[in-house]
Amino acid sequence: MASLTQLLSVTVVLGAFKLISGYSFKNCIADAYSKGKSFTCIHRKQSNMSAIVNDLPHSAINLTISINPLSHIPNNSFVNLPNLQHLKIDHNHLMDINEHAFDKLYQLKSLNLSFNYISKLSPSVFNDLHNLTFLSLTNNTIKQLHRDIFFSVVNLETLLLRQNFLSHFSEIAESVSHLRNLKTLDLCFNNLTSLSHSNVSLPKSLTILYLCRNNLFTLGCKPSFLRFIQILDLSYNSRLPAMAFEGVDLGQTNYLRLRSTGVKIAEFLNISNINANHVDFSGTGLKDDNLLAEFCTMLKAKVKRIKNLDLGNNRIRNLTKYTLFRCPDITGALDLSRNELKNTRCLNFLRQTNIRSFNAEHNHLTSLQGCKTRNMVSFFKLKEMSYRYNRILSVNSYAFYHTPNITELKLNINTIAFLHRKALKGLKKLETLRLDNNLLTDLFNDTFEDNVNLKILNLRNNRISVIFNGTFLRLTKLTTLDLGGNKITHFEPSGLDGLKRLSKFYLDGNNLKQIESSLSHVFQDTLTVLDLAGNQIRFLSENIKSPPFVNLSKLSDLKLDAQRPFGLTVLPRTLFRGLRSLKSLYLTNNYINHLPPDAFDDLTGLHFLTLDNCCVGVIDLQPGVFKNLRNVTKLIVENMGIQNFSKEIFENFTRLHTLQLNRNVMQSINVDALESLPKLQYLDVRNIPLSCTCLNQGLQDWTLKNVNVQVVYLYNLSCQNDENYKFYNFDTKVCYIDLGESLFFSTAAVIFLFTVIPILYVKLYWKMKYSYYVFRSWFGEQWRRLKEEEENCKFDAFISYNSSDEQWVMDQLLPNLEGNGSSFKLCLHHRDFEPGRYIVDNIVSAVYSSRKTICVVSRNFLQSEWCSLEIQLASYRLFDEHRDVLLLVFLEPISERQMSSYHRMRKVMLKKTYLQWPGSDCDDPEPAQDLFWNKLRRAMRTGSRVKTEESDKSEGCVTDESKDNEISDENYYLLP
Repeated sequence: MASLTQLLSVTVVLGAFKLISGYSFKNCIADAYSKGKSFTCIHRKQSNMSAIVNDLPHSAINLTISINPLSHIPNNSFVNLPNLQHLKIDHNHLMDINEHAFDKLYQLKSLNLSFNYISKLSPSVFNDLHNLTFLSLTNNTIKQLHRDIFFSVVNLETLLLRQNFLSHFSEIAESVSHLRNLKTLDLCFNNLTSLSHSNVSLPKSLTILYLCRNNLFTLGCKPSFLRFIQILDLSYNSRLPAMAFEGVDLGQTNYLRLRSTGVKIAEFLNISNINANHVDFSGTGLKDDNLLAEFCTMLKAKVKRIKNLDLGNNRIRNLTKYTLFRCPDITGALDLSRNELKNTRCLNFLRQTNIRSFNAEHNHLTSLQGCKTRNMVSFFKLKEMSYRYNRILSVNSYAFYHTPNITELKLNINTIAFLHRKALKGLKKLETLRLDNNLLTDLFNDTFEDNVNLKILNLRNNRISVIFNGTFLRLTKLTTLDLGGNKITHFEPSGLDGLKRLSKFYLDGNNLKQIESSLSHVFQDTLTVLDLAGNQIRFLSENIKSPPFVNLSKLSDLKLDAQRPFGLTVLPRTLFRGLRSLKSLYLTNNYINHLPPDAFDDLTGLHFLTLDNCCVGVIDLQPGVFKNLRNVTKLIVENMGIQNFSKEIFENFTRLHTLQLNRNVMQSINVDALESLPKLQYLDVRNIPLSCTCLNQGLQDWTLKNVNVQVVYLYNLSCQNDENYKFYNFDTKVCYIDLGESLFFSTAAVIFLFTVIPILYVKLYWKMKYSYYVFRSWFGEQWRRLKEEEENCKFDAFISYNSSDEQWVMDQLLPNLEGNGSSFKLCLHHRDFEPGRYIVDNIVSAVYSSRKTICVVSRNFLQSEWCSLEIQLASYRLFDEHRDVLLLVFLEPISERQMSSYHRMRKVMLKKTYLQWPGSDCDDPEPAQDLFWNKLRRAMRTGSRVKTEESDKSEGCVTDESKDNEISDENYYLLP
């Protein structure tokens, strides 16, 4: 983290000299083409504002923080973003904003705090926002505004306070009265009951005032209070009467909306000084002929001509031919939308021949009748007609014969199943025709016969299955044809003839099984956009006879996404042959099992390529597959199953700006491959199982230190094996160790140990075993107890012997040392060892609680493991502690060869003379045995210190006998 902070600090310093393209941020994404100026922080699970914005650079101008669990904005939250101009903190959980939260934001122009839970604002919260021009507090819970709340935002132009709980208009008026630049004030969806106010007045600059959906029952303002308002919306104040406008100056108002109020329109026109041309009469209760006739009479008395007459949402069910005859001459638009009309009767009810636009959307129309009759009224100036959102099932012949000059006709979003061949007859000036979202099944060669000037034809989402010959033959000026969402299986040979200028052709969501060969013949020099997504196109081989797009030299946008039901599966090698002008290619959601290395060779002009979810399972991209895509700036290869992101495959994207690698399966990314993309600024590697190993050491270092490429949410990328660890800071210290050197020394150590250990085992086995037990005892009470017992020895000698020699010990040794006038006390295994105690502990205790250890050596003794341990312990005291405690008694002759393996015993024999038991084979055994016992008794009476000691004073287990009884010679007598 420290290194990251240093990195960001360096980046900020460099920002003064070099424009930083981007880097990685914890909770935000820099917009790909904003050059480090625009950031979005959306859908983060972060409730701390500082955690979101602290790592953003000073260069940030636009910042959006939306849909987060933020509840609080603390003081000085944005001091590190002094250049911020647009700040959006909407759809969060904000309840509290500290008074200095926006300090230092001197450049801020717009602030959006809408859709939160703010109930109260400090009077000084906006103090530093001197350049603020837009402020939205929409959809909060504000009940009151302090009079000085907007004191510092003197440049404010738009203030949105809709959907709150404000109830005192005077407070609002006083708080904005000094805003000399305020143009728009939105107070809709509050609890205002009147516009009563004190002596304050609204700013003269305020021209747009929205007061819809309040509880106004009167205006209650001074006559001149609204004199500068040009757009006034008072709709959906059901208690507001006409008398509320008496004396109120609305002379400057250009648009007044009174929908769903208590205003009686005739009464209002008598009272108000507003120009009737500027009133929206929709939703004013004019639902029958009598009310409409009265309204028209009064309106005509006010004005002779009216530009736009909006009578929508009045529940009008029927219009006779004289209903609107009394109205002023309508020169612009007539809006009858959202009524209950069931028939328009060829507009005979109008008698308004100067009308230019007619809107009958959202009514109950079920059919459009033919209008080629004797008493037909023609509307030659009518240019636009809309019948959207009705229930029209059929359109009869000559249905628009009375409106021959219309240029835009909207019949979409109905249930039209029958469109008469001559329904559109006479519409020679028609340019835009909307027939989408109906139930049309057939189009005929004379359906569009008269529509020779048609430019845009939308037939999307119908049930057309076949395009017959000559259907579009007369549409030579058509530039956009939308046939998407139908059931088209094929085109007849001449089905597309006549479309000489077609530029955009949408065929997505149909049942085409192959790419029509007629496409490349009909649209050679015109087609720029072709959408074939969601069809049933499929190839069986990578080799096809004729490339379907080879002549579409100007095609710039091609979509082949999501072919049903199993995708393209096979991508032909020459499918894109000739598409050198193609700029965007979409191949998402196909299941291509192999990308041929030359499939994209002709796409030299491509700028955008998406292969998202295009391939089956794990794909192995071949080197050279993208070799000619040098102009691609955005590449999306998400969920392709890419195993290896290598330089050999991606190095030709020399102009690539944005790379999205999400949801692939590579465990590592080659840094060389990334560094081969010199223009890269945006990299998304989320949901890739990157391993936190030395394999990605270089990638980690690159992502942290680059100053040109933004790695999206780098600090949230988890390690593959453990999500608790993050990729950006996994430990790489081990990666810097010289493995060759380590392996050499490790191997050498292992070889040495395997060589030395057997030798040590043979030579020092008992020494080590003894040392272990002594070491164990040293940490317990045993060691201390043994030392104490040595000073007051319990035994004169511990007898070490093999069980096979027990008869000699019991018959000879025991009587001669403990009996026959001798006073020695011996320690024997079977007699003196403590029951239930470890054998080793008993042996150690016996050796250290006896002045001497007598080893009765025989061939059986040498083969006994316990006997070896006992002599090892005694020899340890002899050689290491310098105590003369060991006596060797050989019961039988043992050759030098047999003794060679017992180096410890041979060492004792070299230092001290041993006693040989004169057996029955001796010539005169009795004198020899008497001499043996005398010498053994004399040896047992010697002290435990060797002669090298400075003092001859007895120590340890030494008797009180005089030195005359000691053996003056170092060696004992050897008995033959």
